[in-house]
Amino acid sequence: MKKILLFIICCVITAISFAQKQTFDLITFTPPKGWIKNIDGTVLTFTKVDNKKNTYCRILILKSTISKGTIDADFDNEWQELVVKNYNPSAERKDNEVQEADGWKIKAGSSKFTFANKESMAMLTTASGYDRCASIVAITDNKDYIKDIQSLIASVNLIKPEAPSTQTTVVNAGDNSILGTWVRSASNQSNYAMNNGISGNIKNQYTFNADGTYTFYTKTFQYTFNKLLLTRESGTYKVEGENITITPKKSVIEAWSKKDGTDKWGELISTQKNSLENITYGFFKHFSPGMQKWYLVMEFFKPTQRDGPYNGGTLFKNAWMYGFEDYPIELP
Repeated sequence: MKKILLFIICCVITAISFAQKQTFDLITFTPPKGWIKNIDGTVLTFTKVDNKKNTYCRILILKSTISKGTIDADFDNEWQELVVKNYNPSAERKDNEVQEADGWKIKAGSSKFTFANKESMAMLTTASGYDRCASIVAITDNKDYIKDIQSLIASVNLIKPEAPSTQTTVVNAGDNSILGTWVRSASNQSNYAMNNGISGNIKNQYTFNADGTYTFYTKTFQYTFNKLLLTRESGTYKVEGENITITPKKSVIEAWSKKDGTDKWGELISTQKNSLENITYGFFKHFSPGMQKWYLVMEFFKPTQRDGPYNGGTLFKNAWMYGFEDYPIELP
């Protein structure tokens, strides 16, 4: 495993170029052919499942975040947030020495984890530089996928930001309009999904209109489900200072068939009423220099039925971050 990780580090440093490259935030790479691609706004995922051999592999490319100042601090934080919290590794982490290339410091590590009595491996590669931190996570239960992991990381070019990032800016006055569409996404991190190398995507979306009305949609896509779920909610909202009160008037959950087995809408199967949830959130707008876009940060003391688990991370605890027009839901 040490040789494998050393190979990965060397590949990142040499940044070998391949055709048909794609770019996600600060990472340019060549995607694996024939893998299922999924993007949720902050994470780009490639998944490969072999049902005959009962094996899987997932590669996650994450948007960069503000660096904590050193490669060791960044790597340790990414390991806790991306590996420990999601996969609960059962073995001691094996690290490679820090390497440097083009202003970036790069570190990789790995550890074993177990789901349903099956051993898997989690590998993390983190690059730290220009006040940014970027990571790639790979998990698999079979060494046959190592070559694909190596090939993707071998193709990586790290992009230097136009200017070093500064502390994030919070704006909560003046230009604090929330009009428009705000989106957040999350991947399924359940034990079953991790164990079987499969995942899904849950996307939430608010649209706030100038007349005081709003719409809220949730699209749920799961590889193991034979249908898609769409929550449609509408009502009114009221902004008072740093608070916004959401008052739903109607909410339904629709079940749709999958078109050709994908996340595309097929035919409407059923509709059922959904419970209404009146919530007064604290809110503010947050501009990320690294992402070069605005986020609507909504706070409440506990997770809500409408918004689901928090996604504000360590920066904004007990909060949800919705990106402005960040890959809006395509409605049927």
